[in-house]
Amino acid sequence: MIQFERFTLSNGLKVLVHEDAHTAHAVVNVLYNVGARDEDPDKTGFAHLFEHLMFGGSRHIPNYDEEVQRAGGENNAFTSNDITDYYIKLPAANIETALWLESDRMLELNFNEKILDVQRKVVCEEFKEHYLNKPYGDVWQIIREMAYRVHPYRWMTIGKELSHIEQARLEDVKAFFYRHYRPNQAILVIAGGVRTQEVQPLVEKWFGDIPAGEPYHRQLPREPIQQQKRMQTVYRDVPADALYMAFPMCGRTDPAYYATELLAQMLGDGESSRLHQQLVKQKQYFSHIHAYVLESADPGLLAIEGKLLPGIAAEQAEEAIWKIIEEIQVNGIPEQELQKAKNRLESLFAFEENSLMARAINLAYFEWLGNAAWINEEMQRFEKVNSDAVQQIATTVLQQQRANVLYYLSRALHKSPTGASAEISVAARS
Repeated sequence: MIQFERFTLSNGLKVLVHEDAHTAHAVVNVLYNVGARDEDPDKTGFAHLFEHLMFGGSRHIPNYDEEVQRAGGENNAFTSNDITDYYIKLPAANIETALWLESDRMLELNFNEKILDVQRKVVCEEFKEHYLNKPYGDVWQIIREMAYRVHPYRWMTIGKELSHIEQARLEDVKAFFYRHYRPNQAILVIAGGVRTQEVQPLVEKWFGDIPAGEPYHRQLPREPIQQQKRMQTVYRDVPADALYMAFPMCGRTDPAYYATELLAQMLGDGESSRLHQQLVKQKQYFSHIHAYVLESADPGLLAIEGKLLPGIAAEQAEEAIWKIIEEIQVNGIPEQELQKAKNRLESLFAFEENSLMARAINLAYFEWLGNAAWINEEMQRFEKVNSDAVQQIATTVLQQQRANVLYYLSRALHKSPTGASAEISVAARS
């Protein structure tokens, strides 16, 4: 059981304090309610750009990392389609330094053309290195554009196009900051060797006078229900053919999420999973294959991906996956197999609870979802899932007409012309 105290400042900043007397360290985690889904479709990549800009100096602190290191700490951040998260781990005795740092960049960044130019170049190089020039780097750009036609999940966190970051203007960056990086758009978690009665006045001191922003009401287009199978074939300079399948599923707070996660676990999480046992060990169609879900706030995706062994056609491998899916749809899941998946998740939760950083990040995440107390109810919700629920999800989610299938083929193996690709929509097979 992870215990915490909660209070809210007058400017809307939500604060959670998790006391752990067994450590001399502390974690200060700030989650902002902004991700790639909140971007203008013509100005994407801004949430990720801010992950870099937030380390470029603030009103009173020109060098953020230097101050963190001086206090004996370490820091980093991550961005998703839903949220942006910043964290510092340092000795608990230096907790006020972390609060000073986070409050100053929440107050106002050091906005100038030089810093923007530096970070813009960094992000552009990251885009080229990881998404344009890296083998299989553009896979999820393709899949997202296949699976989402109107919802902003259709672009990656780094952005839809490199030009959007290259052309980012200082006035656009400022407007994005003052719209989203306000105290009423944030959740602050302080965890570790601290006491709430000592921390609360420090939070008031450093964050209490930061002005709240205008209320942000998210109004995103709802993705239409997919009615027809979508397929695409691309040729790239990669060493092996790969197969990707993505199916629309529920959002993170939907009760069906738990059965969907367990289905993905049994399908393709680890060497004992069905896909690995049948298609890697027995038939030797893949060098490796796995399945997983995207924990998106809005309806997300259940994905299956694998690298094909030489001589195995993508069509042949896809058909084999459909047979395994059909087996689950028709015959269901044995209770023993379901319990094994639950045990794996329980071990994962236990491992995360040993990490102070994970506890801080997860408290912020569940508070953002709706209630930080849900962190203590997660395993119970998984335990309540029965075999019938998993079979029902397999039947409703893993449908032919809801599949987005990508054949990602080696240009050298198939002697394809440069840049060749094709996309087709097909009706579900009988």
